[in-house]
Amino acid sequence: MSQTQTVAYQRCPRCGNENTADSFACNFCGFRLKVERIETVRFFRRIEAEWITPYPWYLKILYLFISANKAFWDINHKRSKSPGWLILLFSSLLYGLMGLAFFSHFNFEGMGTYSLIRFLVNLSFFATFFIFGFITQLILFAILIWLFTKGANAAVGFTERLETRFGGLKETKEKYKEAEISPFSIYKGGTMLHLEGSYKFSMMLCAFAPFLIINAIKILIILVGFPSVDIPDVDLDTLTEAQLNAYWTNVFNLMFASGTWAVLDILDALTIAIWVPILMTLSIRELSNSSTTRVLIPTIVIGVLVAILYYFLRPTLFG
Repeated sequence: MSQTQTVAYQRCPRCGNENTADSFACNFCGFRLKVERIETVRFFRRIEAEWITPYPWYLKILYLFISANKAFWDINHKRSKSPGWLILLFSSLLYGLMGLAFFSHFNFEGMGTYSLIRFLVNLSFFATFFIFGFITQLILFAILIWLFTKGANAAVGFTERLETRFGGLKETKEKYKEAEISPFSIYKGGTMLHLEGSYKFSMMLCAFAPFLIINAIKILIILVGFPSVDIPDVDLDTLTEAQLNAYWTNVFNLMFASGTWAVLDILDALTIAIWVPILMTLSIRELSNSSTTRVLIPTIVIGVLVAILYYFLRPTLFG
């Protein structure tokens, strides 16, 4: 029995509490039990600082850009406060502004720039793109999270580790409540003493924070890069069906023939292939307390494959 326990557990040299043998950081005090070579790079380093209270949501989002390892370290301590859904909401709002930027290139004769009709049309265009952006991004992000989860399962047994850590939450709380836990673990940034549900989806949504910047950049590109199209003041009711189809075909061909679409697709592809997988690696690593390297490899591979299949093969990229 003792031999099995020796293989299955390791004692933290700082706080003295026992962790499973495959843990990379102490669940009680945050001390690094194993240090991988990749973790010598500042961006991937595990945070060992004292944790007291969660950062405000806006600081969490800010840290996702300037110090992602610190952001996910903080989010992991209070996963129910994850800003994942806020990131999706803000990204969708930017999608709505993207629609407005696109629509601004249509010059309708007979419709004043500051008229009430123009305002209502702009508002409807914004709402349409906002709803479209929310639904499409939610579906895309959910599919990617599912794929990254599959990759992490193959690499480190991600789902099994989550089930072990958070599956029997009530029993786990009782177990550690009754256990003799070292007092040195209480104020050192561990996660075991802040037990709650995994909130996996919400936390992994944070890995898509780069789209906040990318969508903002795309708005600027759309404003500058797309050509303007003059829409003559024509009574559409007087046109035949063939004339009406030709009318709108000519209008949209001018827009969709623009090479700017390729630039937008490349931005999305690079984000999915590189930036998102790196943040997703940090998210999965913190959730499962597992190897950074073994998680990073499949997430990068999945991100690159999705980028190739979904973006680089689009007709807008190759004409």
